[in-house]
Amino acid sequence: MNKWILTSRPKTLPAAISPVIVGAALAFHDVSFEPFVALMTLLAAVLIQIGANLANDLYDFLKGSDREDRLGPTRATQAGLITPSQMLRAMWIVFSLAILVGFYLAWIGGWPIVWIGLASITAGIAYTGGPYPLGYHGWGDVFVFIFFGIIAVPGTYYLQTGNITSVSILLGIAMGTLSTAILIVNNLRDADTDVKSGKKTLAVRFGKTFVKWQYVFMILIAFCIPVLISISWQNQMSLYIVWFLIPIAFRLILQIFYETGESLNTVLTDTARFLFLFAIILSLSLIL
Repeated sequence: MNKWILTSRPKTLPAAISPVIVGAALAFHDVSFEPFVALMTLLAAVLIQIGANLANDLYDFLKGSDREDRLGPTRATQAGLITPSQMLRAMWIVFSLAILVGFYLAWIGGWPIVWIGLASITAGIAYTGGPYPLGYHGWGDVFVFIFFGIIAVPGTYYLQTGNITSVSILLGIAMGTLSTAILIVNNLRDADTDVKSGKKTLAVRFGKTFVKWQYVFMILIAFCIPVLISISWQNQMSLYIVWFLIPIAFRLILQIFYETGESLNTVLTDTARFLFLFAIILSLSLIL
């Protein structure tokens, strides 16, 4: 069981959980909240994330990009803990469970949810699998921003209310930028080994300094979004609660510029925790 828990990468799950929490909180603010629908949405998001993690573990191994000199956490297939056939089977089992949950969500939300679910699963596989793996050609940042942000939050809100609003999209942008920040740290850490593996992330294409400033930009955008929403809501002051997180963000920014190598694993974990904390506090500010 431990090897499967390792492979599911629990530390990445805040990226799937956070936008669902925020989308549900916005629905609560708009007096249209269905707890069971929110729970099923959360379950589907987590299953798709785990399935994508399994696919990533498998296809990175098959493409030879999981090298012995990698600095990140242990990959189960590369380490021989799980065979490729076992990983492939597990991947399809998890995605099948996500589809089963998706049947209920599609009954609630109709065809838009069907297409979102199918696109999410396809993108989760195509991130490292297929003839044109997105993550290997520098499209990972766009993929994460779209699916963990501007689809996840409005999609959750749509399942609750039957509508998509400009505020749900803005909140999706905030969650998307912070999820992208997690990927940026990952790519920064792996930049040197990715060059050898032929993986052309933005850190490889444009250099480490570029992605460090990209990280700063993502954090700044997330803090600006509540201000824009507050103005549109005639200065709802509760939204400024997230600004209490600025000291944590500042510490992360310092770390991204000064930490290197394996020490970036800590920054990666801390950025994921920051995303989750930001989502919780932002959700509370919406509910208040």
